[in-house]
Amino acid sequence: MAVWARQVSRWCCLLSTARAVEFPRRLRSRGCTARACREFAPLAVLPAGKELVLCRLQAYRQVSVGNYSPPDSAKDGSFPSPKSNLPSVQQEQAKAEILPDLNAKILDGDWDDISPSSALEVISEEEAVQIIAEPLLPIQSSTLRDYVDHSETLAKLVHLGVDLSQVEKRQKAGQLLLTLDFEKDVKKILLFLKDVGVEDNQLGPFLTKNPYILAEDLEALETRVAYLKSKKFGKSEIAQMVSRAPYLLLFSVERLDNRLGFFKNELGLSVKKTKDLVIRLPRLLTGKLEPVKENLQVCQIELGFQRNEIQQIVYKTPKILTASKKRLRETFDYLHNIMGIPHRMLTRFPQVFNSKLLRIRERHMFLAFLGRAQYDPAQPSYISLDQMVSLPDEVFCTEIAKASMQDFENFLKTL
Repeated sequence: MAVWARQVSRWCCLLSTARAVEFPRRLRSRGCTARACREFAPLAVLPAGKELVLCRLQAYRQVSVGNYSPPDSAKDGSFPSPKSNLPSVQQEQAKAEILPDLNAKILDGDWDDISPSSALEVISEEEAVQIIAEPLLPIQSSTLRDYVDHSETLAKLVHLGVDLSQVEKRQKAGQLLLTLDFEKDVKKILLFLKDVGVEDNQLGPFLTKNPYILAEDLEALETRVAYLKSKKFGKSEIAQMVSRAPYLLLFSVERLDNRLGFFKNELGLSVKKTKDLVIRLPRLLTGKLEPVKENLQVCQIELGFQRNEIQQIVYKTPKILTASKKRLRETFDYLHNIMGIPHRMLTRFPQVFNSKLLRIRERHMFLAFLGRAQYDPAQPSYISLDQMVSLPDEVFCTEIAKASMQDFENFLKTL
């Protein structure tokens, strides 16, 4: 029986330690140890008599820590012997305050019933389906693709047809889109563009080329459109200009006015012809002016065109103002010095400058091989420069060269 008493005393000690927070209050009742021992009644049959007293003494001794001087008398009246080693109630309360704070709810339960948490724990298929793993938002990335699933603005822009792979190549355009709210910032700009005349299927390509318009002030954009209307540009003409030159509305009213004044004064065109010029090539209003000035000087000084001839050439073929100077010189040299086309004919058919020099060379050499290279309208068998460079190969062979396509291909192999 003594062995059973010692075993029960150890169990009582463990329970007393686990319930250290509540233990000082139990010391005030005389039957605290008995109740603690009764909690373990299903585990063992408790002894009676002296063994029970021994059990109580063992439980109290396990709680006491260090050497305590015996009190003059037991204040709770349980053990009145003056030689008892039991600490006072105040000492037990002080000791309870320094014990670790244990989770009483877990300790009260049956620890054997709690399954350990593990990453390898097997779960049911229903539980697995309910698990939602949100992808982490990258702190930084070189592509907007990583942010599409996290940004409503990017997702809706992609739905509109915006090519984010092209947008992210533009300086700070990607950072701009990530800071915009679709409802507050983007939606009003889209409605404005539709009101200007940009078609629904053109909104995506438009924003791909000019995403910066999404950060522009709506009132400023409306002011620029109102300025174009004041210059007698029609709604359809404004829509055409904005669609073909997406950066047009980023220019302030002052800059737009300066650009129109430059082309009117530099080329000596009337107001109507100036309007027609920028309608057909609206990027003249958004591009740099230095290349335009250089091409005008090349036409006048190096190529030898008169001012009135330059006006006609530019009005009929505005692209000549933005063409490569090298290409302009090489094309003129072949047309004028090799083919013998005079300035007046080039002024009459300036679209020949937009053609590839290789095509002009191949077709001219084939006509010369056939003896049909006649470009003077005053002579018989006259061949128009426009027809020579603009018609497809099949039509050129049958109608201009009077030969078969096979003949032309065989000739090209000899070059």
